[in-house]
Amino acid sequence: QGKLVESGGGLVQAGGSLKLSCAISRGTLSNSGMGWFRQPPSKEREFVAAIAWNGISTRYSDSVKGRFTISRDNAKNTVYLQMNSLKPEDTAVYYCARDRVFFRVTATDFKPNGSWGQGTQVTVSS
Repeated sequence: QGKLVESGGGLVQAGGSLKLSCAISRGTLSNSGMGWFRQPPSKEREFVAAIAWNGISTRYSDSVKGRFTISRDNAKNTVYLQMNSLKPEDTAVYYCARDRVFFRVTATDFKPNGSWGQGTQVTVSS
């Protein structure tokens, strides 16, 4: 399998928006559910959002529900995280991950397979 590559992070003011992208260096993402995780400074990595392989099922953490949207374009082999109404507490390194199970139909049961990219830094200033 190829390596996951996250991009799109940056510095933004509170209330602003960013869109993150996750691609793979080789191979395909279209057979896997995908998820976004984040690791704030000095904290554990935490779940943010997940999407099933066909894009029909999604799941969000309570802290981002209503502000973030996960989506995917299997033709482009890319997964996105649209982040709106950003808050300083959203500051973190954001990572994408593949599901352990191929073609899982629901995002509810998403489990990362343990292979992580380098992440992309998101910093929200107050």
